[in-house]
Amino acid sequence: MLRCGRIKYTNDLPVYAAFDAGAIAYPGTLHADVPSALNAMLLDGRLDVSPVSAFAWAAHPNELVLLPDLCIGARDEVVSVVLVSPVSPWGLDGVTIHVTGESASGRNLLRVLLERRFGVRALYRDCDDPLVAALDGEPALLIGDKAIDAIETFPAEQRFDLGRLWHEWTGHQTVFAVWAARREAYEREPDAIRACMHALTDAYTWSRSHVDCVVAAANRTIERPPGFYEAYYGKLNFTFHSAAQSGLAAFCRELYAIGVIAEIPSSLPEAIGVLAS
Repeated sequence: MLRCGRIKYTNDLPVYAAFDAGAIAYPGTLHADVPSALNAMLLDGRLDVSPVSAFAWAAHPNELVLLPDLCIGARDEVVSVVLVSPVSPWGLDGVTIHVTGESASGRNLLRVLLERRFGVRALYRDCDDPLVAALDGEPALLIGDKAIDAIETFPAEQRFDLGRLWHEWTGHQTVFAVWAARREAYEREPDAIRACMHALTDAYTWSRSHVDCVVAAANRTIERPPGFYEAYYGKLNFTFHSAAQSGLAAFCRELYAIGVIAEIPSSLPEAIGVLAS
């Protein structure tokens, strides 16, 4: 069986809740972890298939096959990738921002926005719990469920949603995570990878008609006010359609512009079509 990953935030539940509920069987093993850990596990061979940071794929397009159909992103506001700062992004030149090590896409999108949109160069400090730094009045990047916590903790004027900042600037959607396979695993077991991706898309289809089950699972993980998860999942995009592909391509161009990837991946259209053919 293929060794597969899943993101251990509540934002993955619209894709994985059907497996947790026993409604659909997954044809592989599943290991839950934060995005940066899944990135490392896929790249070093401990996983065969996994959702990974969009940045991780952009930095390793020759080692990872970009899989079709699914992604995690947002059309505009994303809610779960948030800069908390007592000053606006314009005022962060030379300022230290505490960043989580859990996300590669979020921290690099923050760099893109600050350098390319706002024209400022901040300093970045890895932090085990940037929410603590934010509570101490320090600028911090929060992702996942701790970013959602920030909505209930900080005033609106101190919260900057990176999905909204990106969409306002570029007009594109955000893509924070994509599904990818190790190239050697795809070449060895393409049918098994197809089976895993078909199960994932079936599970997402199930979730769309069982929203109450997904919301109940999310509330069992971290309870939120009534109606929160329905609104949150409504903002997210899990379909790797042409608008999401365009958003990912734009993100790659900006990553190259700030020098964090060596080249713009040229195989984006071909890679998306690998399993569809």
